[in-house]
Amino acid sequence: MSDKHLWTKEREIDFFTKSLKIGTPEQLFYVTKDGKYYAYWPKNYKGVKTTLQSRNAFIGAYTEKWAQEILNPIAKELNAHAVRNVVCEELELIKGSPADVAICKTNSIFQEPEDIIAIFEVKMSIVWNWELLKNSEFSLKCLGDYRTHQGNPGLLRSDTMLKAIGKSISVRIASLKSAKIPIIILGNTPITRSYYTKVDNLKNYGIIQGFWSLNPKPLDNNGENIKSTEQEGFMRFDSYSEF
Repeated sequence: MSDKHLWTKEREIDFFTKSLKIGTPEQLFYVTKDGKYYAYWPKNYKGVKTTLQSRNAFIGAYTEKWAQEILNPIAKELNAHAVRNVVCEELELIKGSPADVAICKTNSIFQEPEDIIAIFEVKMSIVWNWELLKNSEFSLKCLGDYRTHQGNPGLLRSDTMLKAIGKSISVRIASLKSAKIPIIILGNTPITRSYYTKVDNLKNYGIIQGFWSLNPKPLDNNGENIKSTEQEGFMRFDSYSEF
């Protein structure tokens, strides 16, 4: 399978193109006073800034579905299924907080621990900054990678990391049956240096088997970014074949 199946700028264009068919520009972009639409506030932007929560639901649904598609071939090799929104009450995966995607022996949302092969939490977001140009049709202009805007996407956000860690610990302490189930956090960015040792410790303690970025080139112009931490608690996958 080719690298195009991993996260790229084209994937983000696809997200916005599809989301604009069911949502408004105002739900997906920050809007400046002079009517410009940005995915993130540019670093040099000095005007009044508002918050944008509405995009989270769109990007969450899109990336979870995309992750399921990425995991489907792996599941098939195991004679299993990649299932979204998996509920397993014994592991405290409830309807309000299910597993984003899990590889399971049966193709059902409701699972028993012994039928769950692996759990994947999807922590992805828009990585690059985009301007929406409203001509006769919508078009997108890439303004730069995450170094050029004021957002901290994906695994670069401390609150995102803490949520992933907290949920994983909850699963681990809910039942001894969770001990045999790998938990992987799927992202599309690097992690900050302050988490290098932490993610390795989480792997060594058996809590989270890995924080995996599926974005081979998160920085433009081949900008340097971490491939893996010392103990591979974090890994960046540069091709599908590395899975």
